[in-house]
Amino acid sequence: MRHSLELTMQQRPEVLERVLRVTRHRGFTVTQLQMRINEDASLSLDIMVDAERAIELLSNQLNKLIDVTQCRVIPAAALSHNVCAQ
Repeated sequence: MRHSLELTMQQRPEVLERVLRVTRHRGFTVTQLQMRINEDASLSLDIMVDAERAIELLSNQLNKLIDVTQCRVIPAAALSHNVCAQ
């Protein structure tokens, strides 16, 4: 099953590596990744993952990372709407 997450993180050299390590350790495969720097110097990361596991297993762990300030799961209904609009 495909899931999408939006993360807001502090801009630090190791933050992306930590997010990807947690994602891999929780059994999720990254299928798409987009990162940008916000006006307030924080990072926004849109990540699409694929796994048969519940997305809450990943989002709860990402919320615990010190550099992650927000982790939001994008509902599947919004995903299918965005894919159709493109």
